Amino acid sequence: MMIYTSAEIQKKFPELLQKALREGQIRFMTKDGQVFTISPVMPIKDSPFEVRSIKLNITRSDILEAIRESRTRYS
Repeated sequence: MMIYTSAEIQKKFPELLQKALREGQIRFMTKDGQVFTISPVMPIKDSPFEVRSIKLNITRSDILEAIRESRTRYS
């Protein structure tokens, strides 16, 4: 994970907040060497069916194949 300087945080704050939303957090180091993490606070869910998603590089056919293999293995 990249650690930004305080100067970079000041110059690119909006961009880095968007990066924190995408990646979950960003880190920066102050001039005296302290490291801090900025991470978004997710809103409270209104429904138990509202779940956070993750992005995976898989296709629908990959999922169906995994289900078929699982059914064969555990049947």
